[in-house]
Amino acid sequence: MADGIIKEKREALGEVLNGDRLVSAPYKLNFRDEKDSAVACRKKLSDQDVAQFRSAVEKDFYFQMYYDDLPIWGFIGKVDKEGKTHPSEYKYFLYKHIQFDILYNKDRVIEISARMDPHSLVDLTEEKEVDVEFMYSVKWKETDTPFEKRMEKYSLSSSLPHHLEIHWFSIINSCVTVLLLTGFLATILMRVLKNDFVKYAQDEEAADDQEETGWKYIHGDVFRFPKYKSLFAAALGSGSQLFTLTVFIFMLALVGVFYPYNRGALFTALVVIYALTSGIAGYTAASFYCQLEGTNWVRNLLLTGCLFCGPLFLTFCFLNTVAIAYNATAALPFGTIVVIVLIWTLVTSPLLVLGGIAGKNSKAEFQAPCRTTKYPREIPPLPWYRSAIPQMAMAGFLPFSAIYIELYYIFASVWGHRIYTIYSILFIVFIILLIVTAFITVALTYFQLAAEDHEWWWRSFLCGGSTGVFIYAYCLYYYYARSDMSGFMQTSFFFGYMACICYGFFLMLGTVGFRASLLFVRHIYRSIKCE
Repeated sequence: MADGIIKEKREALGEVLNGDRLVSAPYKLNFRDEKDSAVACRKKLSDQDVAQFRSAVEKDFYFQMYYDDLPIWGFIGKVDKEGKTHPSEYKYFLYKHIQFDILYNKDRVIEISARMDPHSLVDLTEEKEVDVEFMYSVKWKETDTPFEKRMEKYSLSSSLPHHLEIHWFSIINSCVTVLLLTGFLATILMRVLKNDFVKYAQDEEAADDQEETGWKYIHGDVFRFPKYKSLFAAALGSGSQLFTLTVFIFMLALVGVFYPYNRGALFTALVVIYALTSGIAGYTAASFYCQLEGTNWVRNLLLTGCLFCGPLFLTFCFLNTVAIAYNATAALPFGTIVVIVLIWTLVTSPLLVLGGIAGKNSKAEFQAPCRTTKYPREIPPLPWYRSAIPQMAMAGFLPFSAIYIELYYIFASVWGHRIYTIYSILFIVFIILLIVTAFITVALTYFQLAAEDHEWWWRSFLCGGSTGVFIYAYCLYYYYARSDMSGFMQTSFFFGYMACICYGFFLMLGTVGFRASLLFVRHIYRSIKCE
């Protein structure tokens, strides 16, 4: 601005993380003070400025301003294509007059909109210097809409009837698929297990010299602790923490904390709740590690602390460097990084340690219904489709198909600046996702044990978490087919942060899968007599 000095707004933590860097605009909108064609500023545009503006108009750039926390948008120019066939004949114009229409109720601002005057234009078609006078008008009108309802207009935009229909259709579709499949699996499992129980009961009455087969045969190995138990306990701890974080975020969303344009509220909540729930990670990891008869619980706690934060921190360092190199607002200022590091050192780490100490002292025993034999039994050779990767592909496909339609809307709101407000539907989808993940993992665990393969611990975790891998594959599809992102910075931001989110999903759903399988395995081995 030639005459006005630009003032920067002080941002909250969430706004900074969101990439918002607001500055004051040159328009003076005093309450109920009408203006007609007031001059905002005069500027001589050089031929380079004209070229820059023209490329911005061509790419449909728009501005977003806030007045009394209400957002206003408008395009900065237009392209005239009427009667012209070739792009070289198009004319490019810059709007130089904004009309602000503001509705008020008593002493509160209720609604604001900006219209661009189609008659006052600057021709940008040729690269030559131009003198521009940017002007604005302000009109005030009274309304009887109460102040409490002024945000409703923004929530409605994403829950327009045709959008809601798609959402409900997708949910009903998911529910039907899920009910059919889980019902199908449940009936099969129930019948098979019933037959197993009957057979094993008869076997005991019959002569003892018969060979045992199936899952009962490996009862001495099922509860043999897995390899890499420190890593396993850390993964369970991190997964439990991320699960708790997700549930809390949903509670806040359903209460209505994240209304549209409560800028950065979601990011603030994520940072704060993640820091506060780290005690859960420490407790779960340490108590499970001690149940698995692990001895070095301090190293286990360190591993738990770094399992999710480590990759996230490394990704952030790389992407922040890229953003600084590109001079983008997505680069976090030094002060914000210090705040996050302080939260991590003063809140997250102490809570993690306290949780770990509580977990270590909880003295919980690992309840195994069968005694474990001294030497592990050899696993019989199995066909290729019973190995880990094909099983993960089977396990991840179903839960992914249940959330696939909703994913598009979430991606469009996170990466395409659409507004997402239908948290209730999202919560239903999340619950469906958990149920399907648990069911499919239990089914696969049963088939694995029936094939006399007793290494089910890691497998159930990997199968549960495999949906995260499917979501990342969807990212590739979204990037190439649905988004118009380009350039190194956008690409690295998209794939970098999506990798962290999908990794979080992997840990969370893996925990759900393992917990469900553990309940199931304990249940079936409790129901038979084991020598």
